[in-house]
Amino acid sequence: MLEGKTCLITGANSGMGKETALGLAQMRATVVMVCRNKDKGEAARKEIAKKTGSESVDLLLCDLSSLANVRALAAQVQSRYGKLHVLVNNAGLFSLRGKSVDGFETTLAVNYLAPFLLTNLLLELLKSSAPSRVVNVASVNHFSGHIDLDALGKPGAMGWGGYSNSKLALVMFTYELARRLQGTGVTANCLHPGGVATGIWRIPPALLRPFLKSAKEGAQTAIYLASAPEVEGVSGEYFENKSAKKSSDESYDANEARALWEITSKIVGLSA
Repeated sequence: MLEGKTCLITGANSGMGKETALGLAQMRATVVMVCRNKDKGEAARKEIAKKTGSESVDLLLCDLSSLANVRALAAQVQSRYGKLHVLVNNAGLFSLRGKSVDGFETTLAVNYLAPFLLTNLLLELLKSSAPSRVVNVASVNHFSGHIDLDALGKPGAMGWGGYSNSKLALVMFTYELARRLQGTGVTANCLHPGGVATGIWRIPPALLRPFLKSAKEGAQTAIYLASAPEVEGVSGEYFENKSAKKSSDESYDANEARALWEITSKIVGLSA
């Protein structure tokens, strides 16, 4: 049970995010759902509250493609909640085109820059609430990604390439975060949920649906990493089906991860 624990989940109005929020609410956690659309977010919040009988399901609004919105979200969390025990960076996007309000590729902005900034802004709250956990929803597609430090944040790969690169960046961020958090009581892990039938894919469902997991099935590893006692001290790992797996060779390059962290910090405007 997670009674007395506060858990924040991004992208929580549908798909795996909604199922993760439901699963943690069933464990009696105070669940903070972060959604972009107010109507859809409120409908999901009411549904989860009704199913679980919980009066501790909250909704915060944020467009994660905007760095200013991410900063405002972090400030809201800090002012409204005295503790934060679990942060699930679940929100994800696959875009063939488009730029964020800050001028970044939208896929990179939502999949990597937003969780990097949000996590860093909430680190002190997570540390003061320890033991606490950061759970990043990555993808097996990171295996085909590559980090070009000179091109980060500039117009570049889109579509599958941009998606894979953003997920590799998220895995490397997770590992570097885990290294920096050693001894704080805060753990950081990432996961591949499996091929899941969610709204992120704009492919006709009939083509792939027989081979895809349901959103509920896809959320199980995130729920496990957020709540299971047996992984309380585990950090800096990549999980699939509730088991630690090996990620791509590039993801383990600590020097590149450190450089990626420093460059990203400058891009999103974090102080040293």
